[in-house]
Amino acid sequence: MANLDSNPNENHTAQYAVLDAGSDSMVKSFLRLEGIAGAALSAVFYARTGASWWLFAALWLLPDLSMLGYLGGPRWGARIYNAIHSYVTPATLAVSALLLGSPALLPYALIWMNHIAVDRLLGYGLKYPAGFKYTHLGLLSPKRLQPIPASQPQSVGPAGPA
Repeated sequence: MANLDSNPNENHTAQYAVLDAGSDSMVKSFLRLEGIAGAALSAVFYARTGASWWLFAALWLLPDLSMLGYLGGPRWGARIYNAIHSYVTPATLAVSALLLGSPALLPYALIWMNHIAVDRLLGYGLKYPAGFKYTHLGLLSPKRLQPIPASQPQSVGPAGPA
């Protein structure tokens, strides 16, 4: 994040440059393929655990409850959302399940990873503290929060509530 603020005496006017990861069509394609691969692998491994697909369906949207963090403002919202929507946390759960010989935890980690992978496939990335629509994958448009076409350069306004 680059500080684009020219007046350091003004409160809450920090601006963030959002790198549009989709500005290069090849990079955007790789990011989508990464999402497809993560979703497919996590689903295949989930199927191999023998866990119920009802469990998968019931828990799949659970990580999105992290959006409630935005009730505390955009900075807290981004922190909570990113902690839940990073592969680090479910990967830690999966490794712990394997190391502790507790395979019952593995389906939960795989559901979580699948959710994150599908989010990445759809263009929902980790959030900047400027607001929900500012992601590491590019700026989401206000219309139905769809990714803005890569040809448009992106920058973020004031860091206040979005």
